[in-house]
Amino acid sequence: MLESLEKMLAQGMDNPMLRFGLGKGYLDAGDAEKAAAHLRRCVELDARYSAAWKLLGKALQSSGDLEGARTAWEKGLVAAQAHGDKQAEKEMTVFLRKLDKASRP
Repeated sequence: MLESLEKMLAQGMDNPMLRFGLGKGYLDAGDAEKAAAHLRRCVELDARYSAAWKLLGKALQSSGDLEGARTAWEKGLVAAQAHGDKQAEKEMTVFLRKLDKASRP
């Protein structure tokens, strides 16, 4: 699946859905850095894409960038609230709470 998505990107197709698919695919494959790059581009193309913010936070967290993850989830919360995306809002709230809990001594 990733090969065909990369081929589409190489042919000049670039949109939030394609970038989200690439980001999710790379995250599922264990390549958090590549996932983060595609998900960053996804939210640059559509800052209201709350699912992309959620996955971007996960990718950044997996690659050790906890502050980046926090920022992504905070921006994702704003996007989710603006769209009434209650599920994404709940999930990112939980992620942020766990991040806060883990960073306390």
